[in-house]
Amino acid sequence: MCGIAGVMMKLGHTLPEGVLDRLQQALLHRGPNSSGRFQDHRVGLVSTRLSIVDIDGGHQPLRALGNGPVLVANGEIYNAPELRSQLSEYPFRSLSDCEPVLPLFERLGEGFAEPLRGMYALAVYQPLSGRLTLARDPFGIKPLYYAETDTCFAFASEVQALIQAGLVAPEIIPDLRPELLQLKFTTGTRTLIAGVLRVAPGETITAEHGTVVARRWKQAIGKVKKPVHRSGGFHSATIGRSVLSRCLERVVFESVEAHLRMDANWRLFLSSGIDSSILLAVARQVSNRPVRALTLGYSGKERMDESEEAIRFATSLGVDCTRIEMRPDHFWELAPRIAAAIDDPTADPAVLPTWMLAQAVAVQGDKVALTGEGADEVFGGYSRYRRALLPRPFPRWRPRRGVYSRSDISLDRFGNWYAGIAAAEQRERASHRSRTQLLQAIDIAERLPNSLLIKLDRCLMAHGVEGRTPFLDREVVGFASSLPDHLKVNLRYGKVLLREWLSHLAPQARPYARKRGFGVPVGRWMHDRRRDLAPLVALQPGAAELFTPDEVARIFEAAAKRDQAAWSLLFYALWHSHHIMGVPAEGDIGDVLGKAANFY
Repeated sequence: MCGIAGVMMKLGHTLPEGVLDRLQQALLHRGPNSSGRFQDHRVGLVSTRLSIVDIDGGHQPLRALGNGPVLVANGEIYNAPELRSQLSEYPFRSLSDCEPVLPLFERLGEGFAEPLRGMYALAVYQPLSGRLTLARDPFGIKPLYYAETDTCFAFASEVQALIQAGLVAPEIIPDLRPELLQLKFTTGTRTLIAGVLRVAPGETITAEHGTVVARRWKQAIGKVKKPVHRSGGFHSATIGRSVLSRCLERVVFESVEAHLRMDANWRLFLSSGIDSSILLAVARQVSNRPVRALTLGYSGKERMDESEEAIRFATSLGVDCTRIEMRPDHFWELAPRIAAAIDDPTADPAVLPTWMLAQAVAVQGDKVALTGEGADEVFGGYSRYRRALLPRPFPRWRPRRGVYSRSDISLDRFGNWYAGIAAAEQRERASHRSRTQLLQAIDIAERLPNSLLIKLDRCLMAHGVEGRTPFLDREVVGFASSLPDHLKVNLRYGKVLLREWLSHLAPQARPYARKRGFGVPVGRWMHDRRRDLAPLVALQPGAAELFTPDEVARIFEAAAKRDQAAWSLLFYALWHSHHIMGVPAEGDIGDVLGKAANFY
């Protein structure tokens, strides 16, 4: 895991003095163990490294022999051992899992990422041709951003690195604000910062002389196909549930084993849910290191606190599980720091427990966290997938997805907040998927990379911790995409096949009990202090551009029942204060919003 960045100047321009220093400094939290850089005429690359594999070696940038390509990489290549074996003629100079990328690039050119199994954001510069190529993994696990200005093409692992380096200005795209508030994230490749774009999941971009000259793209999931058993090659009509369960077991065991290839200590984030319970049970069997878990609970009697159940399950497997407790004062103290870390904003309340768990991993001196992200999208865990089974037209229930849709405060005056999802819906519908498969495809293309994985990346990397997601593995996703709908969802449950398998793998996990995961009681916390909070938010310049003081007061008055509407607005106000206005994330929510109100 690393932070990477670089600049390619256009003809007639030279690298600004100190720009590589500023990029490197902005990414130090992502790679506290070492840093490196490469500079060649009008091109500069930087890397900050969190050493997980080949701790003593593997320093970046990595460079091929002679005047060959130069690589800076963020992420992990899980099939590196297999690739090294296939590329045995190449003179490898380290044990880095990323070094096989160099001979692959020399052999395959811009298709170099096709053989990779892992999570990655890569930048390869060719000194002889002067071309720079960026590539991102098909699920968007690792972030990668770029900007093309009048003078240069620049890229970085985080938006704020481009801003702090002086390469782009902190100016907002107004039309995207209602999308963030309604969906909790922004869709597509545009970020909220003008001129900064996401490299799309599975996309490869090539630049020359500071200008993008080529693109290619690979979907995370292709056309829906019938499941095939590797040994027999039979189609789904002749494969029984027991055979499919064994296929599921094989791909998940292989993925977890691959994700545990590391030279650093790790922890597992454990809720009482299906996904993390499976990961714990499998890791217990395949890990050659002690398995340790973390769970999170709340002070007082919160109905969404399932930490006791998580500890009970871990204990039944002989696994040590530490409980982290979150109190209301943590919410008020941490929210500004979290908003400052999440430069590409996602207004998911789960950022709060994720931040605290990541902090606990770092305090213990560990570097990696295993998490269950992706299982809901891939195996059909959300209730909306079950609603898609009901015989009613798609447009009737689609608008309910907006956070403010059930509020008396409309965001329609700011434009069509649903345009991004509608475009994704139209794009994915062309593949002739069922309604459940359509929703899964949209979530995998939009919500997963632009919300859940941003949350995971920023919260963990702020503490120098790498997140690994075994369910977002190409073999696991390939198997899941081949399953018929009835093995994913029915009218009672989601993740049907996962639950069935877990009932045999570890029945004490109670796979058919109702699960909540890492829920957060933000609604009650905001409602308890609504009379202090609402005036501060109403005076924050970013929020004041969207809502009147009366509307803000009504939003927080209803926070106990409509917690997401209030949290989205509060998070946006904190994010805007830091990233647009430049207010330091020092003090609690009241301190930061108070400074923002009097900043100009």
